[in-house]
Amino acid sequence: MEGMIKMKVLHIPYGSPMINLCKALRHKGIDATSCHFYSNRYNFKPDFNLNLDKTPSNQREAKLKEYLNRVIKDYDIIHFHFGETFFPDKSDLELLKKAGKKMVVHHHGSDVRLLSKAKALNPYVRVKPEWSEEKIRKNLSILSNYIDYAVVQDYELKDYIQEYYKEVHVIPHAIDLNQFQPNYPEAKAIPLIVHAPTLRDLKGTEFILAAVNQLKKEGLSFEFKLIEGMTFDETQKALIQSDIIIDQLRIGASGYISSEAMALGKPVICYIRQDLVKKYPDGLPIVNANPDSITTVLKNLLSQPKTWKELGKQGRTYVENHHDIRKLGESYIEVYKKL
Repeated sequence: MEGMIKMKVLHIPYGSPMINLCKALRHKGIDATSCHFYSNRYNFKPDFNLNLDKTPSNQREAKLKEYLNRVIKDYDIIHFHFGETFFPDKSDLELLKKAGKKMVVHHHGSDVRLLSKAKALNPYVRVKPEWSEEKIRKNLSILSNYIDYAVVQDYELKDYIQEYYKEVHVIPHAIDLNQFQPNYPEAKAIPLIVHAPTLRDLKGTEFILAAVNQLKKEGLSFEFKLIEGMTFDETQKALIQSDIIIDQLRIGASGYISSEAMALGKPVICYIRQDLVKKYPDGLPIVNANPDSITTVLKNLLSQPKTWKELGKQGRTYVENHHDIRKLGESYIEVYKKL
C-alpha cells in the first residue's frame, strides 16, 4: 500500500465524474489530478484545465504534445475517460506504452453503447448518432490493444465491452456527499417535479412532457420544471427545491442525476431494465418507469405524498452505502494495483 500512495494518477480529458474520483483517491492518500482539455458550459471545476478552446487552433496540437511530454515525466498512471486519449487518432497510446506508463480506460455510456446489442434487451433505447457502431468498435479495438483494464459504472455498460478488455470492473459512480445536503420532501398541495436531460431524445423527455400534460388535463395539481443548459450549480439549486425528480426513460440504467437526486433525499423515477434490477445492490428505491408506463407511475407517486419522504430517506441511505467517494476510492486503488 505504501507504494500505491506514492503513485501519481492523471485523469483526462473531460467530465464531472473524474473530478469526484480524484477527490476519492486523494482521500485515500493517492496523488490524483483531474485535467480537462476544454472549458465547458456546465462550469465544472477540474484541478487543471488546458483550455484548448481558448488556444488558436493551429497551436492546439503543439500545446497538447508539450503537455503529453510533461505527463510522461510526472505521472505513473493515466486514467482515460469517455474512451478518449490525448490525440484523436490515439497515437499517444503507443508513446505512453513505450514510456512504461500504466493505463486504464473509463467508459461512461454513449462511447460504448452498441445499438444492436442494446435493442435486443431494451425496445426504448436510443444512442447518440455520432457514436456509430463502427466508430465504437474501432475505438474499443484501438484502446484494448494498449489497455487491459476498463471501468464502467454499471452492468448495462459492462455487456458492451467485456469481450475487448482483459478485465472490466464495475464501480458505481462516486458522489461527494458533502456537496449534497438532503432536503426531504413533505406532502404538499402543489409539489414540484423536475427533469434535467442532457439530451432529450436519449432521456425520453417527450414521454415525460406528454405524461405531465395528460395529468394536468386530468386535474392533478403540481408544478413541472424542465432544466436545460444550466451550470452544475444552477441545476443543483433546482434539484434541491424539487419534490420528485425524473431521470431518464430510455437507457435502462440509473444515471448521475438519479444518484445526485437520491443524495438530496428526493424520490426518483428512472427506467432500469428488468434484467438489470437484480444486479443493483439491495435497497435501491428508484421508482421504475418506461415510456409506456410513465403516466401511470407518475400519477401513482403524486397520489401518495406520504411516501415521498420515506423514498427520499431510502435514497440517501442507498447513496451513502454505495456511492460515497470516501468508500469508492479503495475500489480504484485495487484496479491500479493490477496494472
